[in-house]
Amino acid sequence: MMTTGPQQLQRPSVIRALWKALRPRHWLKNLLVFVPMLAGHAISVHTVLQSLVAFVAFCLCASSAYLLNDVLDAEDDRRHPGKRHRPVASGALPAGLARVASGLLALIALGLCAHYGWLLLLAVAIYFAATVTYSVYLKRLMMVDTVMLALLHTLRVLGGCAATGIEPSFWLLAFSFFLFLSLALLKRHSELFNLDRAGKQKTSGRGYTTADRQPIGMLGINSAIVSVVIFMLYFNSENVLKLYHHPAWLFGIVPLAMLWLGRLWMLSFRGEVNEDPLLYVSKDPVSLLVIAACTALGTAAV
Repeated sequence: MMTTGPQQLQRPSVIRALWKALRPRHWLKNLLVFVPMLAGHAISVHTVLQSLVAFVAFCLCASSAYLLNDVLDAEDDRRHPGKRHRPVASGALPAGLARVASGLLALIALGLCAHYGWLLLLAVAIYFAATVTYSVYLKRLMMVDTVMLALLHTLRVLGGCAATGIEPSFWLLAFSFFLFLSLALLKRHSELFNLDRAGKQKTSGRGYTTADRQPIGMLGINSAIVSVVIFMLYFNSENVLKLYHHPAWLFGIVPLAMLWLGRLWMLSFRGEVNEDPLLYVSKDPVSLLVIAACTALGTAAV
């Protein structure tokens, strides 16, 4: 009869812990690499495959950075009511294994990009360097961290441009930056709300106190409004006339965008957004309905 040793019992749990530490749900953010293809109306089998390569590369790089971040933040995470359950902080995933896996994922991602083309390699390398810099130092600096998060999301869009050869427009980059800045500020606002509710004053390993919640909210709401204004100005640009036969349909996106962003911020002030805003949106019925309506309006405008 076969016996089950301790290592056999532990191996599946370590694999599960490693998979959890990769944060596969966060790969949803990397769907942003498909935005240039969609915004530029360059949808084909070729551009889909090109964007898919970028998606895989960014997923591998992001997971590599998450593992590194969890190793660096292990002590701070153990003092956090929610983050203490993360695999490295809880001890379910050995820190040494997390470091090795992080390095391997980064090498595979950069190797894939090098095989594909230098432009995508450059975009992913910059993204990875920026992510590591954020994890090591920049996330501890007030406001620098939120601006960096917005830039990291915008870099995903640029990665899609690099993979497909589609030239990024000023309108797309400006809209992306202010939209993601608003969502990054919303994330910090929600964290500070929960911190205040728990009776604490200062975040561990971050540059914020609960007194910063109101100004962060003001900046985030203003960033949301700026992103909508940029879209309205785009609606009046020559680019729209080149890409759309019935551009009037696009105007319907403006009130929907304000409704969506305004609702997210209202929920944040109520303390109801308790995770990354983009992940919250992915399972929020109202957000999904608004996204579907905006997609329908964009399709009608074509």
